[in-house]
Amino acid sequence: MDTSTHSITAPSAIYKIAGRRFEIGSRGYADAIAEAHASHQRPRCMCLVDGVEMYVARLAGSDRGYIVKRMPDTGSHHAPDCPSYEPPAEFSGLGQVLGSAITEDPATGETTLKLDFPLAKMPGRSTMPPAGGESDSVSSSGTKLSLRGLLHYLWDQAELTRWHPGFAGKRTWATVRRHLLQAAEHKLARGDSLRARLYVPEPFSIDERDAINVRRLAQWQHAVAAPGKAQHLMLLIGEVKEIVPARYGFKAIVKHMPDQAFAIDEQLYRRLGRRFEPELALWGASDDIHMVMIATFGVSSAGVPAIHELSLMPVTRQWLPVEDGFEKQLLDRLVGENRAFVKGLHYNLGRDNGIASAVLTDCEGLAPMLFIVPAGLDEATPGRTTGDPGPAVWMWRRTGEPIPPFPQRCTQSPRPTGPAHAQRPPQPAHAERP
Repeated sequence: MDTSTHSITAPSAIYKIAGRRFEIGSRGYADAIAEAHASHQRPRCMCLVDGVEMYVARLAGSDRGYIVKRMPDTGSHHAPDCPSYEPPAEFSGLGQVLGSAITEDPATGETTLKLDFPLAKMPGRSTMPPAGGESDSVSSSGTKLSLRGLLHYLWDQAELTRWHPGFAGKRTWATVRRHLLQAAEHKLARGDSLRARLYVPEPFSIDERDAINVRRLAQWQHAVAAPGKAQHLMLLIGEVKEIVPARYGFKAIVKHMPDQAFAIDEQLYRRLGRRFEPELALWGASDDIHMVMIATFGVSSAGVPAIHELSLMPVTRQWLPVEDGFEKQLLDRLVGENRAFVKGLHYNLGRDNGIASAVLTDCEGLAPMLFIVPAGLDEATPGRTTGDPGPAVWMWRRTGEPIPPFPQRCTQSPRPTGPAHAQRPPQPAHAERP
């Protein structure tokens, strides 16, 4: 948590434990949640007058700390500006994969992820995905996470889908990297720690180049090919600088890694251009779009990293994911008007599945859902069932009309604010027992 910018305020979680109120990190907080765990008490998040029930889990591993977590399927029960708030599942692709591809153990706080792509390569087998299947597996069911689904999950867990006016100018690659790595903690995939498999490039520094290379090579040792043995693959999340022909084959150059490119074979390169044509077109047409790549990769015995499967995700200059130019217009307007919101993500769902592009978290009452309605679907109200009042729905019909005015924001925060910070860590936070 960065507390250096005192002009920034955002609501902080306050828990009621055994009749007393505690802010995360305050005096007595660590002891209180440890005692709550031992006595099987349920803390209450006091974002609303009556509070919302939470639970305490003890983390596995060396830290053996405790973590206060929201109860399953209760994210939408919290106040919209609460760190534990999550839009209703039916307005996001997360609802399809919770409980099947993503399962949580309340006793340990660990989350198990089921993946629909391999993290190992058998000797002599092709590195390509099966014919007819795209590398982001957007047509997969909710029982396993596609590459894109995993990227969306980690982006959500890292709270990089949240935006608050106070974050302006503070969300750098160093911040993105730190929060992604924190989000990968206590996650298991194919029986192994996801954090150990995940490589996110450090911000490049000439003075630190040698030390960065040493740390990188040490982590990559897990993925070096050995004769006659299955090769363990690692996961890469990084910003693409360019994907271009090389002297032999093709290569992806990732920002903050100027001295090491990733090899791509011709078949994957050709599929890349066909499958991700809309994303690549948006990237090429907008100078303020970053292109984030998630990929599985192995390292040859000669030390050359090679990508096996990949998926791409365009993001704005604030690192907020966008599907197309219309979502970019919407998010640019929201950021420009100093609004607070959560960006919706598809996970495994295809483009045709209507989800909320964003959810405003600075309004009174239920958080309004913002939809961009494609041409031809103007008669329907996305995500709304007959007779269900639900949250407010704002729609922008893409038939030439300008972006309508947004619902009015709340004039002042309905609850006390905590210490100033530029970017909250992934919530809920945990405390070490002193």
